[in-house]
Amino acid sequence: MTDINEHLSEIIKNNKVVLFMKGTPEMPQCGFSMAVSNVLKHLQVQFTGINVLEDEKIRNGIKEYSNWPTVPQLYVNEEFIGGCDIIKEMFEKKELQKLFEDKKISFRNN
Repeated sequence: MTDINEHLSEIIKNNKVVLFMKGTPEMPQCGFSMAVSNVLKHLQVQFTGINVLEDEKIRNGIKEYSNWPTVPQLYVNEEFIGGCDIIKEMFEKKELQKLFEDKKISFRNN
């Protein structure tokens, strides 16, 4: 299991904003992944989408890695932020925008 953890660690380290999701940002394969992807697109945040459906090791590994049972999962500057409900709630309360600001991630604020 260490190999997958190292692989996940590399992905997270090499991308400022990474979304582990079902499907891709262009073609989400589940409503929760689509919701988080749409929030990021709405904010015009540059992010990397990792399709967990393409790799069973990543799909199961990310859940162990983050100790979070579901996908999607959002990481910003190597920090696990949360899943769909958390991201939507943070967005509505403007906490997500504040987080991007604090972490020096460019986004559209309006």
